[in-house]
Amino acid sequence: MHFGGDGQLQVCDFAEEFIAFLQGLEAKDKRTELIIAGDTFGFWELTTIEGTAQLDEIIKHHTRIFEQFRRTGEKVKITLMVGNHDYDLACYPEFVGMLKAYNINLDVSLNLVREIKGRKIWIEHGQQIDPYNAASDYGNKNALPSGFFITESLVAGASRYSVFGASDWLKDIRSVDVRQIPDWLVSNYFYNEMNIFLRWLLLPFLFLLTITAIALLAQALQLVGLFDANILLENRFVRGLGQAGDMASMAVWFFVFVVSIPLYLIYRDIRGTLSRMQIFPAYKSAPTETANNIYLDRARLVFEENPEVCAYVFGHTHDAFLVAEPGGRAIINTGTWLKILKRVSVRFGLLPGVYYPTFRLNYFRIYPEGERVAVEYVEIPKEPMEKLTLLQRFLIIGRRPEPGKPIPAKTVL
Repeated sequence: MHFGGDGQLQVCDFAEEFIAFLQGLEAKDKRTELIIAGDTFGFWELTTIEGTAQLDEIIKHHTRIFEQFRRTGEKVKITLMVGNHDYDLACYPEFVGMLKAYNINLDVSLNLVREIKGRKIWIEHGQQIDPYNAASDYGNKNALPSGFFITESLVAGASRYSVFGASDWLKDIRSVDVRQIPDWLVSNYFYNEMNIFLRWLLLPFLFLLTITAIALLAQALQLVGLFDANILLENRFVRGLGQAGDMASMAVWFFVFVVSIPLYLIYRDIRGTLSRMQIFPAYKSAPTETANNIYLDRARLVFEENPEVCAYVFGHTHDAFLVAEPGGRAIINTGTWLKILKRVSVRFGLLPGVYYPTFRLNYFRIYPEGERVAVEYVEIPKEPMEKLTLLQRFLIIGRRPEPGKPIPAKTVL
């Protein structure tokens, strides 16, 4: 869920939806248990406040959510697990009593097991499976993984400096795939921070560069006998450009050889250096197949060692999915309620991509059905409040980010 932290990170984008979800649980019977599988708060590396006062600060800024926790917790059991982004919960025993005051049961175990119809559900956040976010001595405040320092330097710093931008886009760094951060910075500089006159002067220049690239490709295809370049070069529009077209072409070639190529090589070298230093590591902490593979292997090991387990549930990678396994088992990723920025390529290829805000608010409901176990998947619709600029909407007209993995509404194990 990732709410809490300094500056702009105090804002919870999904407060209304989460409060409504908790209210809906009040109608359930006492056998119902809500399990939040870690990373409820994003404060251990995103705040300058120390110790248990961190939770006081979060409650102060999210009073309505915690009061609803208190009311809902009177009707059903609420269990809160520890994730890598709220690791402090495992380090200070005082948090147990502080959360209990709001009817939240803090369980610092790395995994929980719940039994339904003689079969078991294995639940964990998954940070200890991720080498970048595993604490070497779980529960020790000083046993911080490398992921802590990456997030502390990038996310916390960005949230504090976001107030100085043309808008507060910098706070959304936590919603971006780590490897896309350099590209995301370029995109936001171009669409949000660049002087507006410079941006509109650059647009036709980049457009002409695109036309030149197409013409070069056409010439290459003509040389190998696959395409007649005259179709592109000898049309009324190109001939009509006349001398102006020649001057524009000279400007384009100047940009290509004198500016673009050196800048591109410098950009790649800087990105490679940052990657070696693990400032922009060569891995993805956001949803990726590679990040999920270690959890698929982990789940299958749990199944092998614990035959009675029918579902392995985890979070951490933010990539909601359900993978059906042989023998009536399932591997479930709970996803995230955090906003996720997804890159959408523009229709004019040489302009920066547009980062489109998306939400996938959801939950899994696991319950007995006859002698079997049913898993129900529910999504809560949410549209992002922030809007793309007119230029961004125009450049990606008709395009939308790729949807998340399809998940069946009901799976019986």
